[in-house]
Amino acid sequence: MRKIFASLVIFLVIAGLAWGMEQDGGLPEHKAASSSQDSPLPVAVLDATYPIGPGDVLGISIWKDEALTKDVVVLPDGVISFPLVGLIKAAGKTVAQLKSELEERLSQYVTDPVLNVEVKQVNSLIIYVIGRVNTPGRFNLNTNITALQALATAGGLNPFAKRDKVKIMRQEGGITRIFPFHYDDIADGKHLEENIELKRGDVIVVP
Repeated sequence: MRKIFASLVIFLVIAGLAWGMEQDGGLPEHKAASSSQDSPLPVAVLDATYPIGPGDVLGISIWKDEALTKDVVVLPDGVISFPLVGLIKAAGKTVAQLKSELEERLSQYVTDPVLNVEVKQVNSLIIYVIGRVNTPGRFNLNTNITALQALATAGGLNPFAKRDKVKIMRQEGGITRIFPFHYDDIADGKHLEENIELKRGDVIVVP
């Protein structure tokens, strides 16, 4: 009799759990992280040395002055417009440099301005991965990455890639610099100096 009673209790408990899961829409599912090159990326923690580029969204504010608080987009020519200051070159300057220049110009109109400049959206940190990778294309990044990380972002090398003939192309002062990248060596922990940190506009070519 006790065995029958115990079995009945277990049956009722299991039935109750099944009914609860049915009401909640079944077992909980793990949500897969989604990513898209066209989706806005969250801004990484950027320090004052970040070089501003065209397309970046900057938040500029003066403490306790709403009229001098606004978000501005860096135009393709690298210029922004801000009240009292007018047009000012932003691209190519660090956050700290732009802040200092704005403070200097605004001091003519505002006594001891307490100014804050932050990068609210990074749109200019773009690199390109072309050739024999699984997902070639243009990648809008939200933080600095190395060449190996960029190749991983592009889905890795495909089976036909010439793994030790990868190269990184960079434009500097009108001159194209080429950096070698021996994939297998770096994957084995050798010649790690070739795994350079990428800069805006770098192109990784995988033959």
